[in-house]
Amino acid sequence: MSAEATSAATGEVIVARYGELWLKGKNRREFERALVRNVRGAVEPISPCTIERATGQIIVVPEGRVHDVTERVREVFGFSSVSRARTISRELAADPEEIAKVAAVVFAEALESRPRNRTISFRVQTRRGDKRYPLVSSELSRFVADRILPPYEDRIRVQLTRPELTLGIHVRPERVYVYADRLSAAGGLPVGTLGRAVSLLSGGIDSPVASWMAMKRGCTVSFAAFHSYPYVGEPYRAKVRGLVRRLGRFQNKSVLYEVPFAEIQVAIRDACPESYRTVLYRRMMQRIATAIAKREKAGALITGECLGQVASQTLENLTCIGAASGLPVLRPLIAFDKTETIEIARRIGTFELSIEPEPDCCTVFQPTKPIIRGSLSVCEDAESNLDVDALVRDALERTERIVVE
Repeated sequence: MSAEATSAATGEVIVARYGELWLKGKNRREFERALVRNVRGAVEPISPCTIERATGQIIVVPEGRVHDVTERVREVFGFSSVSRARTISRELAADPEEIAKVAAVVFAEALESRPRNRTISFRVQTRRGDKRYPLVSSELSRFVADRILPPYEDRIRVQLTRPELTLGIHVRPERVYVYADRLSAAGGLPVGTLGRAVSLLSGGIDSPVASWMAMKRGCTVSFAAFHSYPYVGEPYRAKVRGLVRRLGRFQNKSVLYEVPFAEIQVAIRDACPESYRTVLYRRMMQRIATAIAKREKAGALITGECLGQVASQTLENLTCIGAASGLPVLRPLIAFDKTETIEIARRIGTFELSIEPEPDCCTVFQPTKPIIRGSLSVCEDAESNLDVDALVRDALERTERIVVE
């Protein structure tokens, strides 16, 4: 049997530490329940796991594939850091020699991933969550360090402030945890604790990142994607589904509404000023997304708009577009540089999909000279030439709802 498969038997677990949940006071239990639910949904497809709540952290005990489970837990919003740890029962840990034995194993494993051609700064850091343990924290740290360091004196330098490697020991009432690395985690708040929102998802770089940022703040996000068949083909729809599938890793399950938009674009092309086409497209999208949000019991819309990035995203045009919505419009990227957005897209795994050369519906019937500073009164005058309610109703009737696991 492999080491991964026997990890549960040998006491290997994942310690996931809270982030902002510490600030939630009397509401913290609600956030903790959501966090446990989200962790369970994230890890169950990988390996059966037991999930335990402890003060300030969650312990995940997988039956196997510990590395994969660890990486998955890092993606769950609500944790500040994650560690793979080995455990010792409190009965055995009463003898500090048993802690030192496990610490020696953890320390040796950690050194394997460090360079051998230079000295590594190091410390042992002990926390006593159980004050009944006979050695105080500093005593247990020195005890363990004295026993594990001698074989590595040529590679290790003790440094108590900001060392490269910290061997952590956490004494708790149920067991003792020993770990060597704190891996950064996603941060934020558990998805599902701050309501629901609908993201207007294009195939570009920005809107997936905006969706991810809303999830990070605790929103459950559904998606509305607009396609213009036959002007924009099936590959674009496949690209959007791929983006939703990737984003679904951060909330386990997502709902995608695929909205046919070509007939609305034709109507705008034929009856409205050319320069206002893009702004009018987006106003119609806002109306449709608002109707979808009501179906999803969502309280806001999300867009990837960034102030000044393109012609439709001037302050005046954003005002015209937002006025068509019946809900608050969240714009997480409003003040971002493109390089900042790209950095996040690379990190969360949406960038490569987003840059696939599939045009979205806003490229259909693009104006040669788009309006830069639109007027709401002009938008409303132009829309008086359309049967707006009928166009929205028809698009919603032909919209396809897809659950993406």
